[in-house]
Amino acid sequence: MAELKNRRHECFVQEYLLDLNQTQAYLRAGYKVKDAETAGTMASRLMANAKVRARVEELMAERSRRTGVNADRVVRELARLAFVNAPDVIDIASATIREDATKEDTAAIQSVKVKTVNGEEFDSIEREIKLTDKVKALELLGKHLGMFTDKLQVAGGLGVTIHDDIPE
Repeated sequence: MAELKNRRHECFVQEYLLDLNQTQAYLRAGYKVKDAETAGTMASRLMANAKVRARVEELMAERSRRTGVNADRVVRELARLAFVNAPDVIDIASATIREDATKEDTAAIQSVKVKTVNGEEFDSIEREIKLTDKVKALELLGKHLGMFTDKLQVAGGLGVTIHDDIPE
């Protein structure tokens, strides 16, 4: 177990684990600052402390073991949502969930609505099956794979020559 300098550092770590927001954790841990910008800077410094970072990582690893939630599992679930094929889940003709739909496919169902309308001449049933946002799942997977970067990466083999023969 990583030993922290004081009780407030441990409080910061515990608060950080609630929402992974450094600034808010810093404030909730009881540190006094004059503005949010200062809190963000100080929280960032505290998180850069090797012992604080080690404690956060230790507790996150414990949580992952306890819950079974880890990066691989999240990526697998995103892939499941991103690559589901609607006709494998929904019978298009009847707007019902297919009998042979797999558990993996039905995990992509966001909602099911059934509305029965009783009329004087006839009754009708409206069905709506909504799947999760495929584009969002693909976007998150793409970001994970580094496909979409907001940073321009420049690399090149340009040589720099410095001449020290400045005329007087």
